[in-house]
Amino acid sequence: MLIKPFIKWVGGKRALLDELLKRLPTDFNHYFEPFVGGGALFFELRKRNMLTGKKIYLFDKNAELINAYQTVQHNPYALILQLQQFQEQHSAHFYTYIRALDRQTNFAQLSPEMRAARFIYLNKTCFNGLYRVNKQGFFNVPIGSYVKPAICDTDLLLNAHHALQNVTLLHTDYSHVLQLAQKNDFIYLDPPYYPLTATANFTAYNQHLFLEAEQKQLFENFKRLDHKHCLLMHSNSDTIFMRELYKIYYTETVKMPRFINSKKDGRGKINEIIIRNYQ
Repeated sequence: MLIKPFIKWVGGKRALLDELLKRLPTDFNHYFEPFVGGGALFFELRKRNMLTGKKIYLFDKNAELINAYQTVQHNPYALILQLQQFQEQHSAHFYTYIRALDRQTNFAQLSPEMRAARFIYLNKTCFNGLYRVNKQGFFNVPIGSYVKPAICDTDLLLNAHHALQNVTLLHTDYSHVLQLAQKNDFIYLDPPYYPLTATANFTAYNQHLFLEAEQKQLFENFKRLDHKHCLLMHSNSDTIFMRELYKIYYTETVKMPRFINSKKDGRGKINEIIIRNYQ
């Protein structure tokens, strides 16, 4: 069974999986991803049957993302039907129409299946799979240059549906993990990365900035979870700020491809860090 993320996600960890997998704790109780995004590590662990018998909690602050997960979990066939219709209608004009749905006053009253289909459709057809909204919270990414985008991958969605059974999905802030995690639970933290430079913008894929103050608050929560004897792994950019912040913990440098630059010569491999409170 092919189990992998059903969406593209800026900052997704599929390219870093080997590095993450070899740094997993040898044993843990339950599993938490408070910044789930595309869920690459979760789906890989599911594929390897490494989460069998464990409680699984996936959080994100992005309401449309979590609605998509919940729809795949509970009602995949209605979602697939809607996506098939979107695939048949796909064009630049149709893209603009679907993108603008969140400007309508009745957007919140759309069915979960319709909102999930919109989210996945935009993810598969927009530029670089980028999720970005303006200050009003409206999605504003232009259409991408795809000849035949895979808008509805039925097998992928049904496999994700099976992988998501018995998973707790929450639209909530990452700090909610403090209320749920206990000793020997494993928590993988993959927040929006701290910018490499003053002009870099790794946080532009949603309206919630995650800069110095937010990274410091995450560090305080990291310490609280450490004091609860949780097992913590955190990936972030390799910067002096992040290294200094987490200097009391185990920090390793890894190479990670970056694909979010609009110019190909601005992509390539960069250093990232993986931080743990265990060896």
